Amino acid sequence: MSMARSRQVTTLLLTVIFPVVSAIAQENHVVPLSELHREAAAATASRQGNVAKLEHFFSSETARQALHAVKIDGDQVKTALPLLSDEELAQLAARADQTQADFAAGALTNQQITYILIALATAVIILVIVAR
Repeated sequence: MSMARSRQVTTLLLTVIFPVVSAIAQENHVVPLSELHREAAAATASRQGNVAKLEHFFSSETARQALHAVKIDGDQVKTALPLLSDEELAQLAARADQTQADFAAGALTNQQITYILIALATAVIILVIVAR
């Protein structure tokens, strides 16, 4: 075969093969990129929401007093929150929500809330230490 003929055959093969390979590659994607982007954005928003909930929870006057009583630095606890995993943040945020709901409903005394706050703050500190 001549050089010109082999170029034509190569060009023909490439123009036929690339679209086929491209179509096959697109079919093999399990999840579209747009859906992956949406899920990543939702996870980020959820994480930020959980951090904000916990920061608010530990910023309350009751929390500050309870932590101060047992010599736990509330600022250190709030600084440690972003170091926790998404799952740990979600669990702590759920506990904080439940504690606030119980307190609002009158189901918890101030002493019980103090103990819960101390337990949650201690959990944050321990989780950060273990993660390092």
